[in-house]
Formats: sequence, C-alpha cells, structure tokens
Amino acid sequence: MHGLDRPVWVSLTTHHASLSEGNALARRFARGVNLLASSRDDTPAAVAALADLVKPEESVFLLQVSEIVVPPGLAEVKAAKGVQMLDTRSVRFDTARGDIQVLTDEDAPEMLALATLTEPGPFLSRTHTMGSFLGIRVRGRLVAMAGERMRFPGYTEVSGVCTHPEFRGRGLARRLSAAAVADIRARGDQAFLHAWQANNSAISLYEGLGFKVRTEVNVAVLKRNFR
Repeated sequence: MHGLDRPVWVSLTTHHASLSEGNALARRFARGVNLLASSRDDTPAAVAALADLVKPEESVFLLQVSEIVVPPGLAEVKAAKGVQMLDTRSVRFDTARGDIQVLTDEDAPEMLALATLTEPGPFLSRTHTMGSFLGIRVRGRLVAMAGERMRFPGYTEVSGVCTHPEFRGRGLARRLSAAAVADIRARGDQAFLHAWQANNSAISLYEGLGFKVRTEVNVAVLKRNFR
C-alpha cells in the first residue's frame, strides 16, 4: 500500500502522532483537532477498533482509496467520491508574497469562523495546529486562507483553502494555494490535495497550478448514534 492510498492513517501514525489517539489498529485525531480517523486496514479487528474510538453522538470522517467498510455500531450518514491530486512541479510560482500573511494561534477564531462559513472540509478549533496556514486580510478582516493538513514522510496535503463569498473572483484562493505549495516544495515534500469529484471548478483551479489527478478516493462520515 502506498501511503497516499490511506493518507489519514499514515499521517496519524507519523507526523501527527502527537495529535492523535488510538492504538496500533485504529487512530483518530484528537477532539478539537480534526474529525479524520482511520483503521490500519479493513480487517474486522481494525474496523472494530475504529468503532471503539467513536463515542455516542460523535462523528468521524474517513478518506481512503479502498472501499470504506462501515464498522458494526456505526452508521454511514454521508458518502461521496473525491479525487486525490498530486503536484507535478510543472508550474513555477512567483515568490513575492505581497499581502499574504502567516497565520498564528491569535488568528484561530477568525480561521474557524471563515471555515465554518465556507466549509472547505472538517475544520475545528485546533485544526490550524496541523500545519502552516497562510491568509489574506482586507481592511484587517481575514477573507481567505490556505494551509496544510495531513503530512507524512515526503508528502504534505494542501487543505483549508477557502475565500469569503464577498471576496471571491479575485484569485485569492489561487495565490494562497500557490504559496502553500511553494512552501511544501521548499522543504522537499510533494504537495497533494483532495477535492470532491463533482467540484469541477476546484479541480480546474488545481490543474492550473500543476496538479494532476492521481486516483479517486472514497469519503464517508460515520456516526455512533446510540449507546
């Protein structure tokens, strides 16, 4: 198995081990960091261990290439297809950052508010601790951001890309994504990302940045809704 085929698991057991909980069969990000979770594989023991990490009324977010096996005790409340894209390094970016700022813990409330409004993917109060995040402010207001989510040896995911509806159409998402990719390249990693299969505008944006679709991925939200 390539790490990119089960990126949540590999991230949870390498770079983000300190932000996770679980055991050798299944792990999830700590509550408040992210909803992403994964079993080591799809064996009955690993799938059951994943279910044990979900408390009543909690949900977890799964993303992997193989078909998702729903553990006993959990219910699938959403399922969709996505695509995984890899940076081909075929596009060179302008290194001038201009009004792009590095976001910090002080920006966390605004980051969460922007992500809650625009829904770029699971984003909680501590999601920003998963990696570096960049943003653009207009008159002091955070209107767009992009950052890093999953990471493991050789690879870093670009994620959290979003723009406030009032400021779309200005190329902010492209500029921030390009800057995030440039930072990932600078430390020797290859950037990857995920998009909904039906989101043609996002896929087109990333293709313009030099990304190519590597594979389809399965995405599911699972919930334990009883004791």
